[in-house]
Amino acid sequence: MAKNRSRRLRKKLRVDEFQEFGFDIQWTFEESVSEQDIDSLVDQFIYEVIEPRQLGFHGGGHKEWQGIIATQHIGKCTDEDIAAITGFWQGKPVKEVEASTLYDIWWG
Repeated sequence: MAKNRSRRLRKKLRVDEFQEFGFDIQWTFEESVSEQDIDSLVDQFIYEVIEPRQLGFHGGGHKEWQGIIATQHIGKCTDEDIAAITGFWQGKPVKEVEASTLYDIWWG
């Protein structure tokens, strides 16, 4: 690969300063959790963790949820983001909360 890429090409290829790191997340609600409680917990997750950290969550589910977490703007998620996400679900009626390691969401 060429080492002297223009800024425009680096942006188009999502490399160097335009590289984006994210991670996968999945969790399962306990069987006793109602539909209304699921909606409330997911809303709480978005408002208390995702939006304040300027992250985006793309995913979904019913009792079993999975998705990808990335930044809302070009950037890189951090280990602190992973800790905040998994920490939110501690003490909630969920089981099997798993987060992947950070990876390049365009080339990973």
